[in-house]
Amino acid sequence: MTKGEITRSNILRSALNLIYKKGYQATSIDDILQITQVTKGAFYYHFRNKQEMGMALISETINEQILPFILNSLSKSTDFKKNMYDTMHGLLLDHSFMTAENGCPNVNLIQEMAPLSEAFRKALLVSLNKWSKAIENEIIRCQLAGQLSSDHEAKKIALNILTQYHGVRNMGKILGKKYYYTFLKEFKTYINSLN
Repeated sequence: MTKGEITRSNILRSALNLIYKKGYQATSIDDILQITQVTKGAFYYHFRNKQEMGMALISETINEQILPFILNSLSKSTDFKKNMYDTMHGLLLDHSFMTAENGCPNVNLIQEMAPLSEAFRKALLVSLNKWSKAIENEIIRCQLAGQLSSDHEAKKIALNILTQYHGVRNMGKILGKKYYYTFLKEFKTYINSLN
């Protein structure tokens, strides 16, 4: 990586940490500059404004944190139900970055910014579609392997799973990590009910 690429990556990673804890609107460019130790000139060399940085945050940094985790979890075994459960379990309990009290950065941005900004809504939709497609592909793979009836619509199941994930992440902010265990028990029942 060049020095410029390292600076840009540092800005995005620092912004992610701040925005994850404080929210996008409550995090200023000055807040980001303070923890990155870069100048305003360096920030504006890489991003025209805070919104452009936010778009890069979604498309690059958040996806780098979460999408590979999902893809790796979904391909751990040939057992669809185990993969689905382990992916959800891993996102909630094993992911090195995300915490119960702060939820999920992608979910947080959907709640905070999608209603306010069409640019954010579109960028978040692209991210969400990548997650959904990864789950959908795993469902199709297991249908082809005879583990799940082809009567199921892969896209609907994928969206249902993502909706459950978004909901549990929000509830976890209030009810704490212990709630994840209750949810995971019910999620396992749901996954096992798919025939």
